[in-house]
Amino acid sequence: MSESRTLESAVEFAENSEPRCPCILLLDVSYSMSGAPINALNEGLRIFRDGLNQDGLTKKRVEIAIVTFGSKVKVVQEFVTVDRFWPQTIKVGGSTYMGAGIDKALDILEARKASYKANAISHYRPWVFMITDGEPTDNDLVVDRAAQRIRDEESEKRVAFFAVGVEGVNMTRLSQIVVRTPVKLKGLKFREMFLWLSASMDRVSHSKLDEQVPLNSPAGWGSV
Repeated sequence: MSESRTLESAVEFAENSEPRCPCILLLDVSYSMSGAPINALNEGLRIFRDGLNQDGLTKKRVEIAIVTFGSKVKVVQEFVTVDRFWPQTIKVGGSTYMGAGIDKALDILEARKASYKANAISHYRPWVFMITDGEPTDNDLVVDRAAQRIRDEESEKRVAFFAVGVEGVNMTRLSQIVVRTPVKLKGLKFREMFLWLSASMDRVSHSKLDEQVPLNSPAGWGSV
């Protein structure tokens, strides 16, 4: 982390010492997401923000970051609390470097947790929420390594890694990569999915740090 970013974080944590509930949106922006899917995704991000901004404590505790993967992997949103989260329009481009995207998401999460520790900020179990409509096109070794990282992080309860498959996704391959059973999105119900996600984040952020929070069924927007 750069010196300026470190100083910025120190000031931020001094002003808001609430425990953090980090959530990374890991988004497939390959060409197959063009048209209606990416438009629905962008609208869903705005609904997600609006849903999280309904509660004062949630705005202070939930932090959002966004990582996209196509032919390149980009951190398009560094971790910010909800009150500072203004999602930019996501654009499509390229193939599906999912393995590299997973690596990047877990890397920035590790960096953020180190920042919490340095500033004596406690945190909830982080979420990574991946949305994809395809299957990985990067090297099998990269994908296998990323899948192993997910297994390791989940087994140690260092992350909760969720995956949602959009129409066209290879659910069999996706199931081989993630630990939790992936959910298949019904049509383009991004709105309903993001309302579920914002409600889940709200519920987690109001719980005790080590509390097991029951989540609502995704049946309204997805199927297992």
